[in-house]
Amino acid sequence: MRAAIYNGQKNILLTELETPKARDNDIVVRNLYASICGTDVAVYQDGPNTGHRITIGGEFGHEMVSEVVQVGKNVKDIRVGDRVYPYPRLAKGDPKRAGTVGGFSEYVLIPNVELGKQVYAVPEAISSKAACLIEPFTVGCRAARRSFPRDGENAIVFGAGTIGIAAAIALRYFGCKKVMICDHSDFRLEKAKGLGFAVCNNSTDDLRQAAVREFGEAFSALGTTADVDIYIDAAGADGLIELYQSMGKVDSRMVVVAVKAGPRLIDVLAMTYGQHALIGSGGYFPEDVRDVMNIMESKKWDIESIITHEYPWEQLPQAIETASRVDEALNVIVKY
Repeated sequence: MRAAIYNGQKNILLTELETPKARDNDIVVRNLYASICGTDVAVYQDGPNTGHRITIGGEFGHEMVSEVVQVGKNVKDIRVGDRVYPYPRLAKGDPKRAGTVGGFSEYVLIPNVELGKQVYAVPEAISSKAACLIEPFTVGCRAARRSFPRDGENAIVFGAGTIGIAAAIALRYFGCKKVMICDHSDFRLEKAKGLGFAVCNNSTDDLRQAAVREFGEAFSALGTTADVDIYIDAAGADGLIELYQSMGKVDSRMVVVAVKAGPRLIDVLAMTYGQHALIGSGGYFPEDVRDVMNIMESKKWDIESIITHEYPWEQLPQAIETASRVDEALNVIVKY
């Protein structure tokens, strides 16, 4: 089978490995599409010491939609030809391997499989292209859920990448009235605007003024501010927590989902007087998979519109290079 091996910074080996075989309790899937994650870009550009669990010398990739090609004799409710979403936290039987499932290889063995645990059936209403975004959308959905959104609330999402846009969509799905997406890339902000979101380039525009215009005014410990209940950091840029603490209204909360290695500065006194909450969000859980599939089936948002580039598997390194160029790409996928 065709396989991609991560060998370190800007070093991917495209090679052939033996095609796996399903034992009695296993299945083998053939990948149809794989999406390139920000973690894949990070380890490709900067090497393995970026806080991400990608192993040198091993297969990698974890955002994919697949077709079942082998089924062990003890496996129930899964048939050859079924389209499935391999759930990365459990697909290989080890949550530490969530980033190294083998999404950039042609075939993947899923051991000791149960439908609704290691893999989920993909409904017919969801296209295969959209389905390869289920994984990053579950990350965004989890971040939105961790903000404990209430009907009619307002939110700002930092980061117009796939996870940021997914979080914004999930916030609307959970009942938020208005959501603004902020980024430094006008290219990506145009994609977010096309999905119906207010946008702000917070590298060139005054976010406080833009937020007040969009959401109206409320009170903070420091005076008048924008009426925003929820902030989500899906960018990981320096200064975002400080920005939230300076403009968050009373009883607002911020969820941090962007992976950024190292400590970040928090003013605990300001958090106390401001009645702020800082919440971490990592990974995803089965309820997030179900909600994302409901979102995709609803067709309320044109999710495929955020896919800006498609490459054949043979051009995987070029695809990752393109995915790193935020002013000309948003989501980049690989087709087998």
